[in-house]
Amino acid sequence: MTAPQTSSQKFDYEGFEIHVTSAPAEDGSNRYAYTAYVCHPGANPALPGHTVPFHSDFSETFRSEQDAIEEGAHVGRSIVDGTHPDLSVLSLVTHGF
Repeated sequence: MTAPQTSSQKFDYEGFEIHVTSAPAEDGSNRYAYTAYVCHPGANPALPGHTVPFHSDFSETFRSEQDAIEEGAHVGRSIVDGTHPDLSVLSLVTHGF
């Protein structure tokens, strides 16, 4: 059995990096989901507290890998901008990560 194909992209935005990975949705459809995180450039994502992770909801899937990547980047920008209702980069800024 082979692993599902994934596609990853990094976006630089307002002094942060947004890393988005798309993969086929787990529901077996021909749709895609994403996982992502926001961090400072050069941060180690393996260390706790160095990223703000997020992902598409289980009910939210996209028609293509690129659509999933674009939505993840959009959500990441809203986190950096402070307009996301639940997530913020404040912990990264105050802890210096």
